[in-house]
Amino acid sequence: MVSVFSKRIVAYFADFFVVSAFMWILSYLLSLVLGVNNPIYQYFIYVVPVLIMVYFVLCEKLVGASVGKSLMYLQVMSQNGANISWSQAIVRNLTKIYWIPIIFDWAIGKILKKDRFFNTISKTVVVDELR
Repeated sequence: MVSVFSKRIVAYFADFFVVSAFMWILSYLLSLVLGVNNPIYQYFIYVVPVLIMVYFVLCEKLVGASVGKSLMYLQVMSQNGANISWSQAIVRNLTKIYWIPIIFDWAIGKILKKDRFFNTISKTVVVDELR
C-alpha cells in the first residue's frame, strides 16, 4: 500500500502542474491585453507567490484539499478532526510560496520527529480518505 507521504509528493507535483497551467493561461491573456512585445514575465516573481498562496489556501479551506490532494484522495483537517480555519490554511501553506522552502519545512519536521514543521505549527494533518 502506498504511504501518505508518497501520495503527498505526487499531489504536490500535480498541484505544481495545475498552478503552472494557470500561469501559462494568465500570461497568454496578459500578453494579448498588454501587447506581444511587453515583457510580462518580469513581473511573475511577484505574481506567482500570491497565486500559489491563493490557490492552496482557497482549495484547502473551502474544499479541504487542493486538486493534487483530491486526485490522491488526501484531505487536510485540523488535528481535532474539524475543517481547517483560514489562519490554519495560511500558516500551513507559507512554505509553498516559492516551491523550495517546503523542503526545509519537511526536513525540520523530520528532525523533530513530526510531520511538516508548518503542519505542526498550524495544528493540521493530512489524512488518507481511503483508510
